[in-house]
Amino acid sequence: MEPGVIQIGWGQLALGFVFVLAAGVASLYHALKLERDLIVGAVRTFVQLFILGYVLKYVFGLDNQWLVLGLFCVMTLFAAWTVRGRVRERRISFFWPILVSMILSYALVSFVVTQVVIGVEPWWRPRYFIPLSGMVIGNSMNAIAVALERLLSELRERRAVVEMMLCHGADYKEASRDMVGNAMRAGMIPSINSMMAAGVVFIPGMMTGQILAGADPLIAVRYQIVVMVMLVGSTAIGSLLVVLQVRKRCFGPGQRLLLGPGRGRV
Repeated sequence: MEPGVIQIGWGQLALGFVFVLAAGVASLYHALKLERDLIVGAVRTFVQLFILGYVLKYVFGLDNQWLVLGLFCVMTLFAAWTVRGRVRERRISFFWPILVSMILSYALVSFVVTQVVIGVEPWWRPRYFIPLSGMVIGNSMNAIAVALERLLSELRERRAVVEMMLCHGADYKEASRDMVGNAMRAGMIPSINSMMAAGVVFIPGMMTGQILAGADPLIAVRYQIVVMVMLVGSTAIGSLLVVLQVRKRCFGPGQRLLLGPGRGRV
């Protein structure tokens, strides 16, 4: 292991924003109208990550199980709210199915990885559980949003096919089986592509962080492999639970499809 980590001072940190400034200049020159988003994004990145750093330092210091689990629930709540905001649907209420499905799938995967695979004692040890569960939540959140959007859009676009199958005696599960498969496929493809490209096209984030922190590259590789397969598992479980629960809510009494044509957005 390397003798120490190179510290980044405030001046060096400020220099990093030169890249944001360059992007802003490019936006102005080409009339992209992204200047405001760049400024807001840069400020939010700075503020949110520093707040997170202080919160994690506090949580790591206390080493309290309930505080760790409470933080996990808060992270999951915000993830579910983010997905709800991305897929705004007027006819179907699906926030609670998303939240419950996320908590169940993320907790299961995070527990198995920390307790069984890595062997952390206790399994909720914040230095391991919070970063790993955070990666599960962040990556799976995007997959669930993609899968859910795909499901709802296909149910709208193929409404006539679904209704025809229902009229011929199929139940809602049979009539929407293809839509569920397509939604699951859309949600899982990014994680599968990341596994295929890892180590050849790019060095994954966790491995990069551990190497910069001075860890042996071979140890960093093992952790990264665990993370990659963990993300695929959480993506599959989370997407499946959410898609199945939301699909059920898309059909009303008499298995009538509640989604009409169009986007259905607020």
